[in-house]
Amino acid sequence: MTLSRRIVSETLGTALLLAVVVGSGIMAERLSGGNVAIALLANTIATGAGLVALILMFGTISGAHFNPAVTLSEAWQGNLPAREALPYIVAQIAGAFAGVVVAHAMFGEPAFFASEHVRSGPAQWWSEFVATFGLLGVIIGCSRSRPSITPFAVAAYITSAYWFTASTSFANPAVTLARAATNTFAGIRPTDAPGFIFAQLLGAAAATLLFTWLYPAPPANATVGGTVAPSAFANQSVPD
Repeated sequence: MTLSRRIVSETLGTALLLAVVVGSGIMAERLSGGNVAIALLANTIATGAGLVALILMFGTISGAHFNPAVTLSEAWQGNLPAREALPYIVAQIAGAFAGVVVAHAMFGEPAFFASEHVRSGPAQWWSEFVATFGLLGVIIGCSRSRPSITPFAVAAYITSAYWFTASTSFANPAVTLARAATNTFAGIRPTDAPGFIFAQLLGAAAATLLFTWLYPAPPANATVGGTVAPSAFANQSVPD
């Protein structure tokens, strides 16, 4: 697949992801009558469902990263040429902001307006570390053991992380930057974004180190029917 096709895939996929996250947040807030739990539940369901569809749609083109943390991890593992990481990340950030514009236009909001939603402090940063650590763990573990279920596992994890983390699981630097430009349910105050992004990158790095050790790269002929069989590792020497 050509780089241009993959860049368009990452841009469009990330834009649609943000349209889902921000748009469903606006709709949920307007319909929930002030019940934040109901609004979050609606936002969660829409995001999880949209994520499955988008990964299935774009996965065979670009890998459906939609996330600079995922792209950096893939480059670190050697699954993506290092020279292509920056174009991917630029595409993801551009797509994320485009998705915010799309969502705002659907609901009659200004193209951009800075969020006033405070999300700061050690508990929030730790939540983002945990959320991103888990996300990368799911991606690496599933892609190396049962790749065909990866889209569903990723969406299931993000759906759950909306509720078990104090930050509602951004777990994505591009998403974090773009959500700073929407003063809606999904927003984050711009001054709080750097703390989130730093925690996300730390979580991604820690997960990449641990899960590439837990799941050694399988032999080239180990994939059968879209699944890596456990027996493929039987004769592979793995350092302690």
